[in-house]
Amino acid sequence: MKIAQVAPLRESIPSRRYGGTERIVSYLTEELVRLGHDVTLFASGDSVTAATLRAICPSSLRSTPQMFPDASFSLLLERAFGTYAGHFDLIHSHIDLLGFPLARRCRTPVFTTVHTQLDLPELIPAFEQFPELPLVSISDAQRCSIPGANWQGTIHPGLPRNLYSMRPNLGRYLAFLGRISPGRGVEQAVELANRTDMPIRIAARVDPTDQQYFEHIAPLFEHPLVEFIGEVTDSEKDDFLGEAYALVCPVDRPEPFSLVLIEALACGTPVLAYRRGSISEIVDHGSTGYLCDTLEEMVHTVAWVPNIDRSRCRETFEKRFTVERMVQDYLLLYQRSVHENNQSADQRSCEVMRQFPPSTTTEDAQVEEDARVEEAAA
Repeated sequence: MKIAQVAPLRESIPSRRYGGTERIVSYLTEELVRLGHDVTLFASGDSVTAATLRAICPSSLRSTPQMFPDASFSLLLERAFGTYAGHFDLIHSHIDLLGFPLARRCRTPVFTTVHTQLDLPELIPAFEQFPELPLVSISDAQRCSIPGANWQGTIHPGLPRNLYSMRPNLGRYLAFLGRISPGRGVEQAVELANRTDMPIRIAARVDPTDQQYFEHIAPLFEHPLVEFIGEVTDSEKDDFLGEAYALVCPVDRPEPFSLVLIEALACGTPVLAYRRGSISEIVDHGSTGYLCDTLEEMVHTVAWVPNIDRSRCRETFEKRFTVERMVQDYLLLYQRSVHENNQSADQRSCEVMRQFPPSTTTEDAQVEEDARVEEAAA
């Protein structure tokens, strides 16, 4: 199958450090290539892939803030949904709403995986404007704000099976991994460490837009139980998560999906999280971690972590959250979409043919002419 993957441009594919959507696009693309599909990736020029790379800009927009982003976005839309669209059996978009207007007008089947949070009121009229476009959610919870969209299915993201290694031994510190920004729960994570007298290590990125917030909470990191280590790579993440007592995820908003949770499960590390958004679709309460409604509940669950079988965490990852499972789910949707598009094309051809009378062949014309000659002679 000839497949186009249309990626965001803010990060390279895969992202060097932080960037969940970009990592998932990379894992999906590489596994499709491994399975023998002809894949073209529309992305920034510093992306690394075994697929055919159609570079839209020399490097990711995050790495070149002086670049005018609208120029790159315009090229991405035109090339993916216009210039090269006829080369593919299917176009898979990962750029959310940005691709909707051209996806509607594209003759090649397009469907979009929505990676973003959808509980913003301004998103509703935008989705209502394009009710026919086929969409894929990354969790069932993500759909709740816009239930009437044309959802084709939910496909949870997956990671390469060998990306992280199973660590059977119970660690000695709590781990917080993600981004420092309001609503991500880092303040609650530090409070949890203080109230349970357990060390916490914080591996997190600080975006320029969140620098003021970071400076506001920075005094929290001066506590002797707290160690702030900044942003980490995948290889560093393996040790960081694998050697932890538990991953702490007190995010107090409805996240559509959290890759860090399945990264922890891949390492065999239990998860302590608030029961928000998609969390309950990932963590099985009492089996791979504990789901809480309040910080007070989470304080109590810290002592229960040794009851969690770390091998069960890894088994859950291997059963439900690998890239192999994710790609097989997508291939089913790809095949269905292409089949339905072919049926629609055949139907349109039949309708066009019915508008015109049957054509007369040369042989039929000669028979009719002979008949007229015989009738005149008689």
